[in-house]
Amino acid sequence: MLSAESLKQIDIELAKFPADQRRSAIMGALRIAQTEKGWLAPETIAFVADYIGITAAQAYEVATFYNMYNLQPVGKYKLTVCTNLPCALRGSVDTAQYLQEKLGIGFGETTPDGKFTLMEGECMGACGDAPVMLVNNHKMCSFMTDEAIDQKLAELC
Repeated sequence: MLSAESLKQIDIELAKFPADQRRSAIMGALRIAQTEKGWLAPETIAFVADYIGITAAQAYEVATFYNMYNLQPVGKYKLTVCTNLPCALRGSVDTAQYLQEKLGIGFGETTPDGKFTLMEGECMGACGDAPVMLVNNHKMCSFMTDEAIDQKLAELC
């Protein structure tokens, strides 16, 4: 279900914990699986759970709790805009609206070409850099003005 390289990476995560606490590696293991597959299908979650030695339900609890896990297919670029109050006060609502208009999609939707998925996010811990946008759960983009959004989208295209 996962490549040998992904399983090797999961083994590295497992080595970080005592044998009786293998379940502690679930977050890293799910991230590795998602990086390979692009999203976490129920059978992928079940496979990772079995590999780690926990129940599928325990792994699913983690995957559904954190919004960094994609439980359905997403575009090549998942753009998550923080809309919590501090960011909203610094313009994230306008940022989100500009992105929706620019991409022609709403939150939770993917562009017809499969390139972008737009998500609404909770606090990203970067209030001083607001409005902020996270690209593919890994790259934080700060001070997202209309011009900064146009530049970032051009880089991604």
